[in-house]
Amino acid sequence: MSVLEAKQITKIYGDAKSESSTKALNGIDFRVDEGEFVAIMGPSGSGKSTLVSILSGITEPTTGSIDIGGKRIDQMDRFEMALFRRRSLGFVFQEFNLLDSLTIKENIILPMVLDKKETTKMNAKAAEVMKLFDIENIADKYPYEISGGQQQRAAVCRSLVNDPVMVFADEPTGNLDSKSANAVMNCFKKMNEEKNTTILMVTHDVFAASFCKKVIFIKDGRIYLEVASKGTRKEFFNRILDCQAALGGENNDF
Repeated sequence: MSVLEAKQITKIYGDAKSESSTKALNGIDFRVDEGEFVAIMGPSGSGKSTLVSILSGITEPTTGSIDIGGKRIDQMDRFEMALFRRRSLGFVFQEFNLLDSLTIKENIILPMVLDKKETTKMNAKAAEVMKLFDIENIADKYPYEISGGQQQRAAVCRSLVNDPVMVFADEPTGNLDSKSANAVMNCFKKMNEEKNTTILMVTHDVFAASFCKKVIFIKDGRIYLEVASKGTRKEFFNRILDCQAALGGENNDF
């Protein structure tokens, strides 16, 4: 069953009739099914970040339609979109986006606080997701008291508290060392496999992408190719690396 379906997405910066305009996306059709874990990759300037920004409702497309969970987000006004993003989507960013004035638990339940959920429900949900990712022992600590990897795991927990239709991740390992990146990507894999969470991740990191079930490559604002996971994760890593090299991407060590 389709969770996200986008049709003929274009994004033009500047006056479309002007020669100085830039077409970041050029008629992209895109679909993510329930329970998929998909990575979007491509060279710098390929349009991958723009695509995810549009699919998640942060940026408006120039043309095209976007359906998430049976709702046309491209037809929502700003207020409707803000509510939909908070209640139906989960987000994990490169910068963690945790508030230093709140404890880890308080950061995790913040989306539920904004929706004025019952305290017992918030506490139960926080306990559930913190146990899933093994961070119960830092619940009362503040972000500046823990490691970057722990902060990102807290951010992953926060993305799940409202049981989102899907989770968007933007370079989630970009600020992490290899050990922390491995721990965070295992969290994503766990939430996908154990909770059947649908995840769409944009990344330049082949190692991170190798945890996914499918990788979509973007080039010059169009979908260039896609590869599905087969065999071991190391074999998938090597296939992704070959594709990225053909597109002029960066190398990563497994």
